[in-house]
Amino acid sequence: MNRRSGHPNQIRIIGGQWRSRRLEFPDVPGLRPTPDRVRETLFNWLAPVLPGARCLDLFAGSGALGIEALSRGAAEVMFVEHEPLAVRVLRENLTRLKAEGGRVERAEALAWLRQPATPFEIVLLDPPFGAGLLEPVFAALETGGWLKATAWLYLETEAGWQSASLPAHWTLHREKTAGAVAYRLARRE
Repeated sequence: MNRRSGHPNQIRIIGGQWRSRRLEFPDVPGLRPTPDRVRETLFNWLAPVLPGARCLDLFAGSGALGIEALSRGAAEVMFVEHEPLAVRVLRENLTRLKAEGGRVERAEALAWLRQPATPFEIVLLDPPFGAGLLEPVFAALETGGWLKATAWLYLETEAGWQSASLPAHWTLHREKTAGAVAYRLARRE
């Protein structure tokens, strides 16, 4: 429940086949779904490459990013989340939507990336702020074979994070800030 309003926490799907559907997500410490305005901008950026894409939502949380990708035509989204309650609610939401292309794995992100890889076209990264996870995840994605040659990578970070930390062959394509959140789209070249 949202402590301020007494209503369940909800996300709204912005576009695609499930447009305007509302889904609940659990009140888990640190869980902060990507705001509607940011998701709208991101998926406008990804519109040319999203249909039929294989996507990884690595710090899935509420699943807002991955569900939006499925709604807008991604063929498959792998959701990786370590919080048991978030995993359960995410699975329930995917079942409710009859989202056949969505699969949820309960795992810590870096541990999950140690398994044999099948490359993704789009990777959505929204880790807990201030946890120092992006650089180790970048290395694991690269060395583990998780990225197609020209993969797209979405990064959602605290506003002060420096994109200079990106691997040398990742090109920053777009970048915006919304309050305390910075969001970027990079492409692996």
